Amino acid sequence: MLAQPAYDIALILDQGQRDTQEDAIAARMFDAADAGYVVIADGMGGHAAGEVASDLVVAAWRESLDAELENTPLSEAAAVDALPLAAMQANAAIAAHCEGKGDKFNMGSTLLGLLLLGRRAFWISIGDSPLYLFRDGVLRQINEDHSMAPVIDAQVAEGKLTEAEAQAHPDRNQLTSVVMGAAIPKVDCPEEPLELTASDVLIQGSDGLQYLSDAEIQTIVQGNAQAWAQDIADALWQALRTKGDPDQDNTSIGVVKLTRN
Repeated sequence: MLAQPAYDIALILDQGQRDTQEDAIAARMFDAADAGYVVIADGMGGHAAGEVASDLVVAAWRESLDAELENTPLSEAAAVDALPLAAMQANAAIAAHCEGKGDKFNMGSTLLGLLLLGRRAFWISIGDSPLYLFRDGVLRQINEDHSMAPVIDAQVAEGKLTEAEAQAHPDRNQLTSVVMGAAIPKVDCPEEPLELTASDVLIQGSDGLQYLSDAEIQTIVQGNAQAWAQDIADALWQALRTKGDPDQDNTSIGVVKLTRN
């Protein structure tokens, strides 16, 4: 009898209202190693550049992590090292592509990579693609947001801006860190993993998912917490479609649950 996979993983990729798809998403489970991953990249650089950037990042991640996980199970120390190495490989791939296009060619991508080893979740995050943990009925973003949004929201708390002004601020989505073939200013890659419980739900997204508020995402997950990962992902996607924002960005959604107690 085949063993039950350790993880229930679902992915959705939607173009939204944009002319091109500049997101990329991938996942793989390694049942023998009791491991798996989900990776999301949100590219930028205009038509034919953003989509190439995100594809390069995901391809580099897969090449790096597949080589590690196909051979021997990773130790916790090796897992911590594997994630920045994958990011460095992605950064090098973009650098090589840009160099081949000439001095004035620029493109980049966010990177949100989740590595699962048993009940432990490791991640690396560069950019503004959110990673959420839903636990005990409450949703919270657990990775850093490398954009101007946290800075602008702090100005609301200080009374310098209203909530409406902050949400409409023209610099809100400006990234403060990105994979673009040069030095990466900020990397969120905790050495201590997150210990998952059987009732936890992890949600990864590109920033297109954040056309739903955190409160809206929480309500949707609360209503589907006992469902399969695919049902949760579908509910989030349907909520975005129902909202019908004419500026809806490309959206990647990854949902992860444990399947073993």
